[in-house]
Amino acid sequence: MKVQDKVVVVTGGAHGIGRALCRRFAAEGAKTVVVADIEHEPARAVAAEIEGWDINVDVSSESDVQMLVDEVLKRYGQIDLFCSNAGIGVSGDCCTPDRDWLRSWEINVMGHVYASRAVLPGMLARQEGYLLHTISAAGLLTMLGSAPYAVTKHAALGLAEWLSITYGDQGIKVSALCPMGVRTRMLEGAEFGGGTFLLDDALQPDEVAESVIQGLDAERFLIVPHAKVLEHFRRKADDYDRWLAGMRRLQSNMIPLKAQS
Repeated sequence: MKVQDKVVVVTGGAHGIGRALCRRFAAEGAKTVVVADIEHEPARAVAAEIEGWDINVDVSSESDVQMLVDEVLKRYGQIDLFCSNAGIGVSGDCCTPDRDWLRSWEINVMGHVYASRAVLPGMLARQEGYLLHTISAAGLLTMLGSAPYAVTKHAALGLAEWLSITYGDQGIKVSALCPMGVRTRMLEGAEFGGGTFLLDDALQPDEVAESVIQGLDAERFLIVPHAKVLEHFRRKADDYDRWLAGMRRLQSNMIPLKAQS
């Protein structure tokens, strides 16, 4: 897909990867870029910068997501590319409070479900449309120090796979964006046990946006800005037990989780 002249929606568009995507899509000549975010003022600033349109949206609310899609369709007639990008991260293990587990599930998984549910009818009617889900390398590998993040990102990847399999022959393209560390508020302020480790070779959001443009152009399912992620993924598939042992060694060299101290 070429973004030029397309109607694009980006959730979590006010900061980090989302903001970089909005800027890059605008630079690529998108017809319009809709900056959707729960933080309205930063979203408005990004929209003003790129001459786009901002909407205040909480992706954990199905009614909010449906409102977003309805408003865009009312104004522009169609959505060509929907980037379900909003996400959160919390540290912890199985004993992490339910509210953190549920909030992670609502945003990192159900946000994608609600977006797909709202936007697919119009795309299927046209037999054309693209879904970009920002997931994380944690969906392919794991996230040391955060069970809620690792688990919900695996679920999000499973949903993206299912959507591609189910609707791929009906004109729907799906890509899963799976970076490792990216220099965003989430990583730099993370309480994740692996936060410092990921900062070592973290990319800038603009670099991730470049990978997205290339991935969309090639219509690849997996968009992986860090080349080593695919190598780790291959090793995981080749020898799961060896990979798990290696991850345990890596974890042992990090600061213990609060729940284990």
